[in-house]
Amino acid sequence: MTGRSEERVVLLDDSGEQVGSMPKTLVHHTDTPLHLGFSCYLFDRDGRLLVTRRALSKRTWPGVWTNSCCGHPAPGEPVGDAVPRRVREELGLGIDTPTCLLPRFRYSATAPDGTMENEVCPVFCARADGPVHADAAEVMDWRWVPWPDFAVAAGLRWPISPWAADQVPQLAAAPGFSLWTDRR
Repeated sequence: MTGRSEERVVLLDDSGEQVGSMPKTLVHHTDTPLHLGFSCYLFDRDGRLLVTRRALSKRTWPGVWTNSCCGHPAPGEPVGDAVPRRVREELGLGIDTPTCLLPRFRYSATAPDGTMENEVCPVFCARADGPVHADAAEVMDWRWVPWPDFAVAAGLRWPISPWAADQVPQLAAAPGFSLWTDRR
């Protein structure tokens, strides 16, 4: 995909207010500034979750299993618009309108190589249909799994990304979450 090096990330102050932007290639390091991201959990009509394994070329948590899709809205782009855009770019999937279940999720985590993630990261759920056509620069593997299987992995913490490990119990407790894991 062209233009990736030009992607900009929205920077935030401690209260979550936008204070500028920075090229994505410069954001993630050992002292990553607070910035805006999102996570999305995609479910099929059978209530299974699409989990992805991050490409080895990713700057943060390469090769780690995680939720369906993560990303950053562009400056001026509503987060709810960024979700379907990134799902199309990363997974080649169309989705229904994403629903934000954890609007104030925030986390910070440091990878074994010292790279830090530091995000205000609203968490969305959506239904996806059609075959997955993952971008190999983003996703090296993927599977549709029952939610309880992923929840067990989140409880172990080490087999999945730190943000997903923290998001899973909060999602499971969110009002209306069971609608996503039910067959449709």
